[in-house]
Amino acid sequence: MKTKILFLGLVLSILSIGCSKDDNKDSSQAFSSDEAKVNSKIDVANDDVSDIVEGQYDATASNEAGRSSAGAVLINLPSCATVTRNPDFGITLTPGTEVTKTVDFGTEGCPMANGNVLKGKIIITFTYQPEATSHTINYQFDNFYHNAIKFTGNKTFTRTMSGGETSHPIVTMVMDMTATFPDSRVFTRVGTRTREIIAGMNTPNYFADNIYQVTGNWTTTFPNTTVQTSTITTPLLVKMSCVNQNKPLLVQGVITFLRNGNTATLDYGNGECDNLAVFTINGNSYNIILGGN
Repeated sequence: MKTKILFLGLVLSILSIGCSKDDNKDSSQAFSSDEAKVNSKIDVANDDVSDIVEGQYDATASNEAGRSSAGAVLINLPSCATVTRNPDFGITLTPGTEVTKTVDFGTEGCPMANGNVLKGKIIITFTYQPEATSHTINYQFDNFYHNAIKFTGNKTFTRTMSGGETSHPIVTMVMDMTATFPDSRVFTRVGTRTREIIAGMNTPNYFADNIYQVTGNWTTTFPNTTVQTSTITTPLLVKMSCVNQNKPLLVQGVITFLRNGNTATLDYGNGECDNLAVFTINGNSYNIILGGN
């Protein structure tokens, strides 16, 4: 079969055609390139927020002042973001203390290293229990925008340490959130996502060598009440070192999409830091360029 190079939005428009063979079906129930872009934007926001929240929790757990000599508290934040804590930084935390950390991106737009622009606040709460093997971290949004999309709702992390000689955190995220786009369309996202660090755990103050494995599934409800299910059918691999090459961090794994009985897959490759993936629908496979408009 001849392989084609296509942008993601264009490829997903093929899915709309392939899933509309029955002329009696409402065309609004088929996949579309625009809705594919919506899913992608929500996924990117989830990843950015997850990195920020986990990074802030890690910083507090490893240093009572919330900062290490290497500046771990800001390792995945731009300089335009500010972090405050209750109890204040400098106050020694004791086990059982309720901690609130507020990450403020301001109102003018604060660009991340990956180019995404954030506004508003993320408020993180948890109980400081440094010796516990399992923690629950909650966070909520306060007038928060990710690339002009407003997010409301809550997320909860359950952070559990694995056993064995190389103990490391396994984080399960429960999502229940709403995304309001600039054109007033509203989408909801509900589901779970589990992320496990599989490399880089021995260098806690150095973020770029971290590699994560991600599993999970979620549903997205569109304004027309159509529900699409996304399932990670082969664990995803996230390599933070790819950011040094200005490449997407997601480099391996498969996501399967299901909507009204129609199925498609997206395969992110073999682990190399590139911007290519393989999209398959109706038995046809296409190389796609990640991040294309």
